[in-house]
Amino acid sequence: MLLQNGVRRSMDCEENMDREKLVIIGAGGFSREIFWLVEDINSVYGEWDIIGCIDDDISKKGSMVNHIPILGDMSWFENTLSPVCAAIAVGDSVGRKKIADKVMALSHVSFPNLIHPSVRLSKYVSMGHGNIVCCSSVLTVNITMESFNIINLNCTIGHDVSMGSFCTLAPSVNISGNVRLEDGCSLGTNCCIIPHKSVGGWSVIGAGAVVTSDIAPMCTAVGVPAKEIKNSYAGGELI
Repeated sequence: MLLQNGVRRSMDCEENMDREKLVIIGAGGFSREIFWLVEDINSVYGEWDIIGCIDDDISKKGSMVNHIPILGDMSWFENTLSPVCAAIAVGDSVGRKKIADKVMALSHVSFPNLIHPSVRLSKYVSMGHGNIVCCSSVLTVNITMESFNIINLNCTIGHDVSMGSFCTLAPSVNISGNVRLEDGCSLGTNCCIIPHKSVGGWSVIGAGAVVTSDIAPMCTAVGVPAKEIKNSYAGGELI
């Protein structure tokens, strides 16, 4: 088992003498960044064999993305019975949840946490599965993160932060201590959240915003300090 500060860098897949097979869901820009992240993991741990990526456009099957073949669309998983690991390289929180809901129904597909070797995190960080943590991010102590979150380049997450699932942090996001992020939050590049604030589920915080008060669910908030400019909440459903 490979451990880094108490968190296994790649979870949920049974280890053996060979590299684990990994499929990247997505064939766009972020998927290419995940290829790079996995290459860096392999340079330290030699852990993954990327066998290909998935794209909804079936006409792209057989083409290459940065020397990685496109295997086909999502039906590829249903036609493959061998155990395989998958990473969802889709930046949109709603889109990522739709994919996860579909693929998690398949018992032979597992979702490891992919954590860049440069990431600093303490042994007091708890994660679910399917999280992606990119280069040079820092996660301090007593952080709870559920599943399928994306922590992009150079983010900082302070003590006692609680994060749901399907959150997306763009590069250089700074989250102070005792912040609560509910499911599906999307935080824009270089935004920050001061201590003891919460961001409601499926809300969007604009690039460069400073969150100084609680943000309601399904809102878009921008500016310094962040102000809500749109609310898409109606009885718990997006409108």
